Amino acid sequence: MKSPWTLNSIEVCAGAGGQALGLERAGFNHLDVVEIDPWACQTLRANRNWRVTECDLKRFDARPYRGIDLYAGGLPCPPFSVAGKQLGESDERNLFNIALEHIADCRPRAVMIENVKGMLDPRFEGYRETISRSLRKLGYREDWRLLNAASFGVPQLRPRVLLIALRNELSDRFD
Repeated sequence: MKSPWTLNSIEVCAGAGGQALGLERAGFNHLDVVEIDPWACQTLRANRNWRVTECDLKRFDARPYRGIDLYAGGLPCPPFSVAGKQLGESDERNLFNIALEHIADCRPRAVMIENVKGMLDPRFEGYRETISRSLRKLGYREDWRLLNAASFGVPQLRPRVLLIALRNELSDRFD
């Protein structure tokens, strides 16, 4: 039986595990860490005794994790980065639609998805609203926040967008 103080999570598009390490330090127990890159998976396995699923996110089945506390990930940034073509929703690397399918399948209590500042560009306003509407339809209250890593003691200027979504029955406890 799960301790009432243990928070379980799955992390998708985990890369070499930076965000996963932060979540672990915050008290999360990763039930699965998902990454497509074999070298990143090798790093994940070498550094932690996590279950690492090496696969394309499109093939990952989130249903076994129904009711998990947190679905987290750093989805691919090139579709929204000013350093790229900013193809957004039409970019084949865009995985927000896959993440939404996972969220529908596993119904986590909370969602945390990280991306680049470009995601807040006005050209993506319609797409952000589509994502928000999908989350609301699934029973979540969502918020998009721009945060800078330097504000949290990280020695670099790294603005990142965080999409935070909480199940409606939990959302009145947070601002």
